[in-house]
Amino acid sequence: MTTANQIDLLINHINYHIELSQYDIGKISEVIEFKELKKKDFLISPGDRSNTMNFIVQGCMRSFYLDENAQEHTLQLGIEEWWINDLYSYLSRKESRMYVQALEQTKLILLPRLKLEKLYFEVPEVSHFFRMKFQNAYVSMQERIINSMSDEAYERYTDFIKTYRDIEQRVPQYIIASYLGITPEFLSHLRKKNS
Repeated sequence: MTTANQIDLLINHINYHIELSQYDIGKISEVIEFKELKKKDFLISPGDRSNTMNFIVQGCMRSFYLDENAQEHTLQLGIEEWWINDLYSYLSRKESRMYVQALEQTKLILLPRLKLEKLYFEVPEVSHFFRMKFQNAYVSMQERIINSMSDEAYERYTDFIKTYRDIEQRVPQYIIASYLGITPEFLSHLRKKNS
């Protein structure tokens, strides 16, 4: 995929939510950066500061943290045309406490924070777009927390396969189990129950 194709993918994604003029598209194109990650490479690690908004052009990624027992807890999964980040670090300017990792060979478009903040003034539609993204991320996070505390594991699994229909076959079972807060063995049981 050429860089022009990657830019088109991002612009089409943004245009789905808001309408961009040719001027707007030109300004966005000036600030983007490209990054490729190999499978298992990290975009962010604990101690880093998240300084970019990250759009997945190709590939699959996850964000996770390790608890005091070195147990992995997957917080977010992402595939093509999704955004992935440590929003806590990005918004607070504090060091990250999590990992953001490629699960496949991955291509990203990065929007550096300082350039993006300048772009908000030059192209107000971009500010509106990211405000919607941040609001949706907050709503999704709160919904996920409530569901993890109130829903049975089977309900969480069926919600997962509805929400992440295109991801389940691309992500190892132990990561899906980590995302759902269950063991891989119990996930295997839920999959049998669902089939």
